[in-house]
Amino acid sequence: MKVAIVILNWNGCSMLRRFLPAVVSSVEGMPEAGLYVADNGSTDDSVAMLQECFPMVGRIVLSRNHGFAEGYNKALSQVEADYYLLLNSDVGVSGGWLEPLLGYMDAHPEAAACQPKILSWHKPGEFEYAGACGGFIDRWGYPFCRGRIMDALEKDEGQYDAVVPVFWASGAALLIRSGDYWSSGGLDGRFFAHMEEIDLCWRLRSRGRKIVCVPQSVVYHVGGGTLKKENPRKVYLNFRNNLLMLYKNLPQKELGRVMRVRRLLDYAAALKYLVSGQLPFARSVVKARRDYARMKKDYVAVRAGNMRAGNTDAIPERFRFSILAQYYLRGRRRFSQLR
Repeated sequence: MKVAIVILNWNGCSMLRRFLPAVVSSVEGMPEAGLYVADNGSTDDSVAMLQECFPMVGRIVLSRNHGFAEGYNKALSQVEADYYLLLNSDVGVSGGWLEPLLGYMDAHPEAAACQPKILSWHKPGEFEYAGACGGFIDRWGYPFCRGRIMDALEKDEGQYDAVVPVFWASGAALLIRSGDYWSSGGLDGRFFAHMEEIDLCWRLRSRGRKIVCVPQSVVYHVGGGTLKKENPRKVYLNFRNNLLMLYKNLPQKELGRVMRVRRLLDYAAALKYLVSGQLPFARSVVKARRDYARMKKDYVAVRAGNMRAGNTDAIPERFRFSILAQYYLRGRRRFSQLR
């Protein structure tokens, strides 16, 4: 099989009913494409609904909710294909969305992974938060995108329609070579969810592999299908996993300084939550830092392995400025304004 499209589902029966028909239609007449739903221990009617309404779709049933990262690892280990396409259950695909992605990857063997242009399902003229038109990262580990900086979402006016190298591709719609996926270690199951695709892409870039955005492919993402954007659990996972990702991947010469700065910035974020009356969010940041300190010892060997496998510290898509300074001090809300 050339490409396996795998949708990881957890209690998303309504999302599958809404969005799966378009995915099914998009692969009709493509014998080289397989379509699977991997159910992550759902307690709703997802599996029964798939059997009844979508018998043509392959089903992978996992015994419990392993989270996004480990759920995909377990599901993909049961599928053989040249490419995996990880697709969220709340993504609406457009006509001809798959061909540009496969065409680019076939023509560029140096590329390990790519993503489409991701627009908002609710506001189709705007980029969507989780991936937009390709992701980057600043010197302190904060991610941002072409089309989305912090909470500022741009309108899509064709300004980012060029295929460009990026630092990370969104896990909402990620096409990746199966060989690269497994040789780099796959998604980190201990992350559970959030930041896992950035961590994977960092490992790939450190090994000299390319990540790109192919905007000729367009999809529409609802977002927040499992955890809403303003959710203490999501804040916790984002802060904890971001710190783990930095520890795993930062070059040794930067590690100490970056982690010292991040300690100050993280506690500043906790204080901001506290003074604004958002005590659960402040607690999430403090807990994330505490759990990072506890878990770090379990990643010593992982970090050593990443340092040995990496062949470059200078990744151009990891920008040297602070995105916080660009956004809050310089007032730059658009990717094209960044220096």
